[in-house]
Amino acid sequence: MPERILMGPGPSGVHPRVLQAMAMPLTGHLDPVFLEIMDEVKGLLQMVFGTENELTAPMSGTGSAGMETVFVNLVEPGDKVIVCVKGLFGQRMVDMGRRCGAEVVQVDGAWGDVIYPEQVEAALRQHPDAKLVSIVQAETSTGVLQPLGEISGLVHDAGALLVVDAVTSLGGTHVDVDKNGIDACFSGTQKCLSVPPGLAPVTMNSRAEEVLLNRKSPVQSWYLDLSMIRNYWGQERFYHHTAPISMIFALREALEMLAEEGLENAIKRHQELGAVLQAGLEEMGLELVVAPQHRLPQLTVVRIPEGVSDAQVRGRLLNEYGIEIGGGLGEFKGKVWRIGLMGSSCKLRNVTLVLSALREILDSI
Repeated sequence: MPERILMGPGPSGVHPRVLQAMAMPLTGHLDPVFLEIMDEVKGLLQMVFGTENELTAPMSGTGSAGMETVFVNLVEPGDKVIVCVKGLFGQRMVDMGRRCGAEVVQVDGAWGDVIYPEQVEAALRQHPDAKLVSIVQAETSTGVLQPLGEISGLVHDAGALLVVDAVTSLGGTHVDVDKNGIDACFSGTQKCLSVPPGLAPVTMNSRAEEVLLNRKSPVQSWYLDLSMIRNYWGQERFYHHTAPISMIFALREALEMLAEEGLENAIKRHQELGAVLQAGLEEMGLELVVAPQHRLPQLTVVRIPEGVSDAQVRGRLLNEYGIEIGGGLGEFKGKVWRIGLMGSSCKLRNVTLVLSALREILDSI
């Protein structure tokens, strides 16, 4: 396989320590040593999520499996849910809510902008029977960082649950599940945690767990049923399905590396290098989509200059420089580039490389 510098919207680069962990000899999924590793992973995930939630575990599957886990466990047919949509992954939550048989109320925002508290307040006022409100903290399709604090207060005042997509934020931005009053949160391993795709960390607090345990109907998915999986990740160690053991090894190593660096230091690294990248792009005369106060440091979305071929530039970056960046999705398809600085890929060297390569290519067109 060719060597790539992964600077797209995911996956990110994986450190050799994590790859080496994946090559460790297998244990059984109920081996006492593996059970100890599970406990370590759970504790480390609680640290990075910023929570004391007992129900915290990595689900078997990518970030979308985390999204589906939360929806199939908390939503029953006939429930009303409010979904905030300001990009592709908000739209995906709409789809999942409908597949669960819910009545979905959309709160729409412009691509490249945030959802504003007054929009959520109006939706809750019009739909006081809403069971939950879901929102994306770090919208991967637009590069927007969504403020959560004020929205969380509005949701809880209305008696609803707050569900947050932290797929691109976890490990690179403060999620602070407990501080922000997030009832259920999900993520993925292939972004700022720098683990290969394949696990989806999920956490739920006691309010969400009570909803799960008092369902009137069975959870739609057997494989993602947290009422059973919690017994494997809890004290009972009751078998549900064979855990992806090597992926758990990898996640444990990556989380240990994050703990060694310090979560605050890792977040600061993403903020500082994201600012360097964004300043460099603007110095080249490129336009960034998101307003400065709402930009994600780990994912920058850049408008493609008029007359420039999206495919040609990304192809040359990949074939001539070995650098992968992402194209646009949904409304932004063919209009933007998405440049990631996540986890192990978040290095000054990579910032310098992508800026230099992009400048050379654009100057030659």
